[in-house]
Amino acid sequence: MSKILGIDLGTANTLVYMKGRGIVLREPSVVALDSKTKRVVAVGDNAKRMIGKTPGNLIAKRPLKDGVIADFDMTAKMLHSFFNKVNAAGLMSRPSVVICIPYGVTEVERRAVEDATYEAGAKNVALIDEPLTAAVGSGLKITGPRGSMIVDIGGGTTEVAVLSLNGIVISHATRAAGNQLDEAIVNYMKQEYHVSIGDSTAEALKKNIGSAHASMDRGSTEVRGRSLRSGLPVVLTVTSAQMRDAMHDQLEQIIATIRQVLESTPPELSSDILDYGIMLAGGGALLAGIATLISERTGVRVTVAKKPLDSVCLGIGKAIDGSAPDLVNFRGR
Repeated sequence: MSKILGIDLGTANTLVYMKGRGIVLREPSVVALDSKTKRVVAVGDNAKRMIGKTPGNLIAKRPLKDGVIADFDMTAKMLHSFFNKVNAAGLMSRPSVVICIPYGVTEVERRAVEDATYEAGAKNVALIDEPLTAAVGSGLKITGPRGSMIVDIGGGTTEVAVLSLNGIVISHATRAAGNQLDEAIVNYMKQEYHVSIGDSTAEALKKNIGSAHASMDRGSTEVRGRSLRSGLPVVLTVTSAQMRDAMHDQLEQIIATIRQVLESTPPELSSDILDYGIMLAGGGALLAGIATLISERTGVRVTVAKKPLDSVCLGIGKAIDGSAPDLVNFRGR
């Protein structure tokens, strides 16, 4: 019997939900490839550990950028590997797959996701807009006429949407998101300290002492990098306030996108949002103080989803388990 999978195909991480079993896989969206033989050497956690540490013949990179496919072949190979890891692809059966995509992507980008999923071994594929699954997975009621607002801060994009009657009323996205916050920290260290650090180090700084609001500062920590002046390894101390300064421009872009959506929302739905607030989902929702910052700058109450990292995947799970069946429309080949 073929299995039904729900996939949150993210720029930073991929999550897989299996009907009847829940979330069965959480791994980074990274592939390590031998550049000479084009053979996949590692996928997911193992591949992420290789970033910045590979010899010349190995390439470890993310096949998705800004929420869409940047490398078709590597995406298909990564998905195929994930299918095998969860025992979903067999000789006699292929899985039916529900996969989310950013709202507003082009038809070419939609087709690329669909084709890559088929190439990976899927029998049938259904595409769902990510704001819908993020809202459903966060516990928002979107089937009625009440307006709901979701802010999904992922790895490649931040999507802001107002939903009602099982559909998206208005939505805007910005590339200011998790990966761009990491990049901003890398650039800050170069400009302020003339020290080069890797993306993994920047991500750790963001998670460990990063904050979006002064009330949530979390002290200081040591960071190791390479001096751009001497070329030698160095150790220095950085603070939460400095990380907040580093991420300032990206956070301002997220705030601007939220305000843009609020200003474009029909008055009746604006009233609902004022009453019920804004829901935050995605990995970026875990950044200390971001809910406080958004609430302070918009005047609207902000709630972080119970499982922000899992919200999109849980929303797809509800769709395939029957709680939100109207969202799924399989197209076979």
